[in-house]
Amino acid sequence: MDIKVINEEATELVDILVAGVRQHNFDNMGQETSKPLTVVAHDDNGKLLGGVSGRTIYKNFLINVVWVDKQTRRTGLGRELMQLAEVAAKERGCLLAQVDTLSFQAPLFYQQLGFEIVGQVPQIDDIPARFFLMKRY
Repeated sequence: MDIKVINEEATELVDILVAGVRQHNFDNMGQETSKPLTVVAHDDNGKLLGGVSGRTIYKNFLINVVWVDKQTRRTGLGRELMQLAEVAAKERGCLLAQVDTLSFQAPLFYQQLGFEIVGQVPQIDDIPARFFLMKRY
């Protein structure tokens, strides 16, 4: 046996690991394809103002990233992007959405959108707390 620590991108290896997890999922949950779902906004000059990106699988919308440009925050754009992404997820048959966020990021934002905190890693020293949130449709 040869065990290694790899400190650089290893895309091919990660793809093999993901394929193994995917096969385990298929064996237990049946065949389903994970599909990307991204909603973005650009200004009239093409500058990216914000977006929501994740994947849908097994009736879940797994949100990977939500970002709004600093100068565009608090304008309602984040809410609008999330709402559009959730509509698209529901159209795919999703029954819930999941997201995680750090304490200084956006736990309140998600709660205002109807997400509930279902798990938390507490703050330790200078490591911020991490919240796991879910919203049922």
